[in-house]
Amino acid sequence: MTQKITPFLWFEDDAEEALEFYTSIFDDARITSMTRFGEGGPFPAGTLQSATFELAGQQFMAINGGPHDTFNDAISLFVSCETQDEIDRYWDALLAGGGTPTQCGWLKDRFGVSWQVTPVQLLRYLADPDPEKAARTTAAMLQMVKLDLPALTAAYEGTA
Repeated sequence: MTQKITPFLWFEDDAEEALEFYTSIFDDARITSMTRFGEGGPFPAGTLQSATFELAGQQFMAINGGPHDTFNDAISLFVSCETQDEIDRYWDALLAGGGTPTQCGWLKDRFGVSWQVTPVQLLRYLADPDPEKAARTTAAMLQMVKLDLPALTAAYEGTA
């Protein structure tokens, strides 16, 4: 069964490199189909035109569409992490080769795609009905670039 809605990523001319990069990072990741430009296209013959791929069971599509549109923070890919080790692994891997960390667990990879590498516990902490717990957690998060799960937990519990 296919997904009803599939994220579609527009790359200038490096979609194949991006797909190889992403599928090397995530478990249960694979490129499922690829089409290539033929003679007379906007890119040299043999260049990847479009592809479908999966990351951790989520289907995506990608295209080499030229420089007309670029990625921005208006949309990001959210990576749910269970542990600090998992946060560290994805954070470091997605920054490899020229990515840029921003704030509150956000980063841009070297292709310009925005990611949020976030512990699943954070969503629970921020939604806690106790406004003091949520406020302490928010204040701690706003001071972070890469999210630090033990520090967020300490803030949430009031032991920081």
